[in-house]
Amino acid sequence: MLMFGLGGIYIEILKDVQFAIVPIDEREAREMITGIKTYPLLAGVRGEKPSDINALVDIILRVSSLVCDFPEIKEFEINPMMVFEKGKGALAVDLRLILKSNM
Repeated sequence: MLMFGLGGIYIEILKDVQFAIVPIDEREAREMITGIKTYPLLAGVRGEKPSDINALVDIILRVSSLVCDFPEIKEFEINPMMVFEKGKGALAVDLRLILKSNM
């Protein structure tokens, strides 16, 4: 299961997230991004430049592949993810990875 949202108050207060069952394809990754209520913040509003949506799609697809290729991953979280202007990519600032225990 993958969850996508802008994080912080957008998730905690607005519950603005999208879920998908892995593996996902590019169309599903784009739908996750455009499906959040706060998508206009990424698309660029009120004179702000649009964010690099293609970089986000790529990251979501890579995370989907990673968790499918390594079933021993119990949880994987990237928080925060800095998304730059369109064409300038994104940067995972921190991540948390939890493996399943062998009980």
